[in-house]
Amino acid sequence: MQNKKFYVTTPIYYVNAAPHIGHAYTTILADVLARYHRLRGVPTFFLTGTDEHGQKVQRAAEKGAMTPQQQADQTVGRFQALWKKLDITHDDFIRTTETRHVRVVQQILQTLFDHGEIYRAEYDGGYCVPCERFYTGRELEAGTCRECGRALEPIRESNYFFRMSAYQAWLIDYIHEHPKFIQPDFRRNETLGFLQQPLNDLCISRPKSRLSWGIELPFDHDFVTYVWFDALVNYISAIGYLADDQRFQRWWPASYHLIGKDILTTHTVYWPTMLKAMNLPMPETIFAHGWWLVGDSKMSKSAGNVVNPIELADRYGVDAFRYFLMSEMTLGQDCNFSEEAFIRRYNADLANDLGNLLSRVMKLVTSHCGGKIPAATAEIVGADEQQLRQAVLNAATRMEECLDQMRLDLGLTAVASAVREANRYLEKRQPWTLAKQAEHGALNTVLYHAVETLRIVSGLLYPVMPTKMRELRQVLGLSATEPSLDQLKIWGKTVPGTPVGAMVSLFPRIQAGAPTQATTATGQPAALPQATPPTGVTLVEYADFAKISLRTATVLAAEKIEGTDKLLRLQVQCGEEKRQIVAGIALYYKPEELVDKTVVVVANLKPAKIRGVESQGMLLAASAENQLRLITVDGVLPSGAVVK
Repeated sequence: MQNKKFYVTTPIYYVNAAPHIGHAYTTILADVLARYHRLRGVPTFFLTGTDEHGQKVQRAAEKGAMTPQQQADQTVGRFQALWKKLDITHDDFIRTTETRHVRVVQQILQTLFDHGEIYRAEYDGGYCVPCERFYTGRELEAGTCRECGRALEPIRESNYFFRMSAYQAWLIDYIHEHPKFIQPDFRRNETLGFLQQPLNDLCISRPKSRLSWGIELPFDHDFVTYVWFDALVNYISAIGYLADDQRFQRWWPASYHLIGKDILTTHTVYWPTMLKAMNLPMPETIFAHGWWLVGDSKMSKSAGNVVNPIELADRYGVDAFRYFLMSEMTLGQDCNFSEEAFIRRYNADLANDLGNLLSRVMKLVTSHCGGKIPAATAEIVGADEQQLRQAVLNAATRMEECLDQMRLDLGLTAVASAVREANRYLEKRQPWTLAKQAEHGALNTVLYHAVETLRIVSGLLYPVMPTKMRELRQVLGLSATEPSLDQLKIWGKTVPGTPVGAMVSLFPRIQAGAPTQATTATGQPAALPQATPPTGVTLVEYADFAKISLRTATVLAAEKIEGTDKLLRLQVQCGEEKRQIVAGIALYYKPEELVDKTVVVVANLKPAKIRGVESQGMLLAASAENQLRLITVDGVLPSGAVVK
């Protein structure tokens, strides 16, 4: 799907506290999407910024003994510094305290007021200060905020209201008629569920006697604008609404509003009804991603489990951090964060696979090809080369498909699989052995195919890891210009005879607890402290071991379990019986790689439910240094054979 333009936005982040991994994730996601579209040659505009008004900012400023503007300026600096560190390529950074935004908000308010869309009325209900939301009717009965669960504060005051309820029927119809408007699908259903209840009008003001930090209403100087009405307008004020019509028409409507699921209602109910009242087109897609969790809990400052993205980027590198976030989370689903998972994925995908491939190939090119990329000999190209070529080109196609489906994690899985295929190819063809032959035609052919794999892979990963992939491409002798996505779908663009650059160690392996290598005074690697080995193992009687029934099984089908990153559901044939087994091997095997494999299973294990899916057995696998391989048998045996 090729678009005429691509306009992507993040939420504008609230300036009452420092940025955390949730802010980093959404912004890196937007950056990666923007970079991919630029590689496609699509005109792209990427907007982010900060939301600087409201009661939370005012209270944070009071607590810090400063003015709200000082509070905003201080916190905005942290966001801007983080985006620079994380290599974010936004085209604009909007602050809601800027004149260009304030003027547009006030013009919209005045127009809606003149047209009877805004009216004044008495409000009596509950109020959540952290979420800055009013509650009335059934919503008030619970006594707590629907979003954060905190107790509501009773409040009675005069305010201005936007006639949001008038658009309820229209909005329901629009959502049904435009299935891509709210994604993923279950978030669309969530909004439709919310709209089954009568929709109240939206209170869009706060009296200055209670809150002074906001945009003043143009028609009543005793009130300021509700922070959400103010904040949502950033998506159009930043691109020229009511200021530069040509620019506005070029970019609106937005291709994607990227948001966290906690602000779904404001973006899928408030914002569309506001746009409808303004007679403006709707954004194409509002995409709500999940939360990063620690255990079963959402990261939050109050819980004390917030992950500082700057610390992680400093410790392991910005590009590795970007890669982990994009590959680990299934868009729309929640995802658990742990440093152990980070190290495991880094070592498996980047250090062991991609870094190892580059190191192997460049050493051979430098040692046996005079430091220049060799040419392949057409007569020598066989089935192994064809298989590698197909795997790499399939990854390029798959990445583009996943880009349009908002499944970047699957696209990156396809690329990682292509890299593993290249390493398997080298193991099969043994170029280090071919180098000993007098005739180097076979060696040159193998190395060309490996280098061409690296060219395509480096381009596919460029939007995710721009700095490291730029370094990799320089090693390959490629130009400093950004790759073209179209060129990555064509095999054979590497030019033989191109001098390679100096070898670099892109992804040094991370040793748990020892991220850097110590050296002695002579510069030699020092012996690192070894982990204390276990003092012993529990011995079992043979009679106990004999109770375990190990048998061979043939994998008939495999698929990922929805909402998880690590689990696969396997259908296996074990003798005369078909079984379902849940296995935590999705980080190491693609489902299609497992079909027809003969594996070893514990056949008499009691069935258990894992994430709600029944598992009727267990696969056997070996693991070491963040690698995992299934236990198989030597030779051909029928399924159900006893393993002794």
